[in-house]
Amino acid sequence: MSQSIEQESLFTGYTGHLFLTFSLGWLLIQVGMQLLPPLLPQIIADLSITPAEAGIALTLQWLAYALLQFPGGRLSDQLSRKTLLVGGSVLIVAGLLVLTRAVAYSVFLVGVTVVGLGAGLFTTPARALVSDLFVERRGQAVGLHVAAGDIGTVLAAGVAVVALAVAPWQWSFLPVALALALVTVVVHILSRESYVIDGVAFDVRGAGRRLYADSYLMQILVAYALFTFVWQSVAGFLPTYLTAEKGMSLGLASAAFAVYFGVGILAKPLAGLLADRIDRATVATGGLGLASGGLGVMLFAGRTAVIFVGVSIFAIGFSMFSPVIQAYLMDLIADGTMGSDLGAARSFAIGLGAVGPTYVGIVASFSDYSWAFGGLFVCLLASVALLHYSPATAE
Repeated sequence: MSQSIEQESLFTGYTGHLFLTFSLGWLLIQVGMQLLPPLLPQIIADLSITPAEAGIALTLQWLAYALLQFPGGRLSDQLSRKTLLVGGSVLIVAGLLVLTRAVAYSVFLVGVTVVGLGAGLFTTPARALVSDLFVERRGQAVGLHVAAGDIGTVLAAGVAVVALAVAPWQWSFLPVALALALVTVVVHILSRESYVIDGVAFDVRGAGRRLYADSYLMQILVAYALFTFVWQSVAGFLPTYLTAEKGMSLGLASAAFAVYFGVGILAKPLAGLLADRIDRATVATGGLGLASGGLGVMLFAGRTAVIFVGVSIFAIGFSMFSPVIQAYLMDLIADGTMGSDLGAARSFAIGLGAVGPTYVGIVASFSDYSWAFGGLFVCLLASVALLHYSPATAE
């Protein structure tokens, strides 16, 4: 049902307050998940693991995250958004607390996997709730929501640097767990929805028929999957790549990592606003084109200043793509099955993308990070081609 822009308040009233609260939860979830990349060099040294083993840990986290997208969305359609948002947050807090005790690789794997599972339960219901609350301002709302995650990632880079200076890396996760627990309580109090815990029936075949039988939608989803493959690979290994291949200090590499996500704080809401006014597919394709150029600069630049320019261009392009493609998928999916179908789409795309960190770790173990990032550049070009030659942009 269409709503007027005046009814769709982003910051005030029940709609705005609920939106801001669960977006703050997403911010903290990203702090917890994105603490790993800047901490990774220290984790590798402290746990005496290889880059490939580090990549496997990141893949486990993102694979768990991907696998729970469809169940999380489906359950939020049948139960309530609140049930999944609060339940997912509680699971994430538990995983973060496990990471505070991760003195062995096996415990580390358990912690990152539990965090991934909780984030998977939270994310699609949160996106579906954005869709419930906003229609005319959907692009802006999605842009602001995902930008909150970028703020969290920027904060993660700072938390990592400060934590390593004063304590073991494991303690970085404790303040995040406590803050997320507090926000979870606020969501519990603020939301008018009830908790529902019965009447569950998974319709995997139905979601598959609705999504994957459509060749155009499949083309969009493959492009989205290539995007997540590149995004998760770069997000997981950017600081390590810059220190190992470009000779940067950990502080400079962490700063570049902060720039990578910091750019999205402004770019994502602006991209969402632009996509509300013109064709979403065109904005998404342009974003991936920019990202390709930025990654090319990163690969071939030698000077630190030029590398930072490449990181910024790359980040702008990715920031344009992320909220726009999600809003575009929401436009294509029926409202009645929004949670389950969006979850199925995200499980497909993020699940394929989850192997990215393992790919980077394996290639880096046998060759170097430059060859691994060169492969990511090829994936990005393929994603641009799929979007450019889709029916929406060909018209």
